[in-house]
Amino acid sequence: MVGEDMSLRKRLSKSSENPEEKEDQGNPTQQSLETPTNGRVDIKQLIAKKKQLTAEAEELKPYFMKEVGTHFDDFVTNLIEKSASLDSGGCALTTFSVLEGENNYRAKDLRAPPEHGKIFISRRSLLDELFEVDHIRTIYHMFIALLILFALSTLAVDYIDEGRLVLEFSLIFYAFGQFPVVMFTWSAMFLSVLAVPYFIFQRWARSYRESAHPVMHTFFHGLLFVAFQSAVLGCGPTYVVLAYKLPPASRCIIIFEQIRFIMKAHSFFRENVPRVLSSAKEKSSTIPVPTVNQYLYFLFAPTLIYRDSYPRTPTIRWGYVVTQFAQVFGCLFYMYYIFERLCAPLFRNIKQEPFSARVLVLCIFNSMLPGVLAQLLVFFSFLHCWLNAFAEMLRFGDRMFYKDWWNSTSYSNYYRTWNVVVHDWLYYYAYKDFLWLFSKRFKTAAMLAVFAVSAVVHEYILAVCLNFFYPVLFVLFMFFGMAFNFIANDSRKRPIWNVMMWTSLFAGQGVLLCFYSQEWYARQHCPLKNPTFLDYIRPRSWTCRYEF
Repeated sequence: MVGEDMSLRKRLSKSSENPEEKEDQGNPTQQSLETPTNGRVDIKQLIAKKKQLTAEAEELKPYFMKEVGTHFDDFVTNLIEKSASLDSGGCALTTFSVLEGENNYRAKDLRAPPEHGKIFISRRSLLDELFEVDHIRTIYHMFIALLILFALSTLAVDYIDEGRLVLEFSLIFYAFGQFPVVMFTWSAMFLSVLAVPYFIFQRWARSYRESAHPVMHTFFHGLLFVAFQSAVLGCGPTYVVLAYKLPPASRCIIIFEQIRFIMKAHSFFRENVPRVLSSAKEKSSTIPVPTVNQYLYFLFAPTLIYRDSYPRTPTIRWGYVVTQFAQVFGCLFYMYYIFERLCAPLFRNIKQEPFSARVLVLCIFNSMLPGVLAQLLVFFSFLHCWLNAFAEMLRFGDRMFYKDWWNSTSYSNYYRTWNVVVHDWLYYYAYKDFLWLFSKRFKTAAMLAVFAVSAVVHEYILAVCLNFFYPVLFVLFMFFGMAFNFIANDSRKRPIWNVMMWTSLFAGQGVLLCFYSQEWYARQHCPLKNPTFLDYIRPRSWTCRYEF
């Protein structure tokens, strides 16, 4: 960075030398390039001069823009984080104070203390800002064009094969089947998580001071909360999914909502119990119990960290909400065309070939493109469109649901920026609490524990949604993901590491799509009459020969 600064200064100094000195040193006839002695302007000389100046400007532009961007980012980061730090009290902040302390404070020094937790700030999602740049929005237009081509391809093939246009979406209707059961189960989960955790907390908080045995009183109510989390929210939705034999997408809705409610209820208790204990210790006259409206808002807010209040936007842009939901449905059809045009033909051509290394390698490489497209669609539809739509309807101000994960040069940075909503929950309630319970010396053990919890939950989602246990994701996450986290760490900054990260993402998505799709088709075409528990965890694709 210092070398680039010196280079930029040299270039600027050369271009800003005193013109009189240049004229003294140069040819005297060059003093009147634009105004010859006859008073007429020489067009050729003007054009040549303009080209020279344009070339010099183009040469300086990348250095100048990089320099301005770096200082602007530092200034804005310092301004935002210093202003946010005033929530806990502090001196007045002005623009001059930020500039004055620019060299002494960096963003990492202005993080909130661990006991304060996450600080919410009004800010837009990154893609909303990037889409204002024409170059970035063109990439978005390219994906729309690709969707149109997928649709036209499907219609053309149907017309050639059937002699007519076949406008049916049987795969979508199958995946979202038994939707009334899904809505009934979601309603039951929502009402239970709205009433039970709030009632348990309120009863504990209001009778904590008067209790003769506060430890036993706390233990009893904590046991009630754990029982609710494990029995009602943990086992109930899973039983419904398995008993009613719901299709994959319907299962995903219930299981994702189950995990979301569990995480939100935990956050509600984790953030409010210390406040009640602190109030009792200080013998305050008021008991800090949130209102029902505050808790209800949190259940719908696009965050997993509870606060009594959040930054709010002044108005609701309903046109923006409609656009986001429309893009969600567009991504749904995009996913349908990817599976219809790229995935189904791939696995239908396997025919009776037994499971072998050749079949596996070809399957993985052919699955990379649809796998990465599916990952990008899930990211855009949920982390951007879906969360922004609810944030807009709730006037929720802090919309940093993700960061620029696509620029990551390390897996540690990728894990932090891919899904900020879940990362914040894991960081404050898993990683930080682990260090608080044990010791700050066990940071590696805390990180391993967080990886293990995340891997188990991801594998639980896939096992329940696909109705079979095939721990490919668990192996990739716990072994390769963990290894890459240490090998490609934050010290890797060169662009080649970003290339390596994207290469591994392509390969990983290809492995996941290939293995799980093969297992799905094998279980569909080689069913067992009386399957045992071992049949659910034993890979069927290794032994089954099937024909489509």
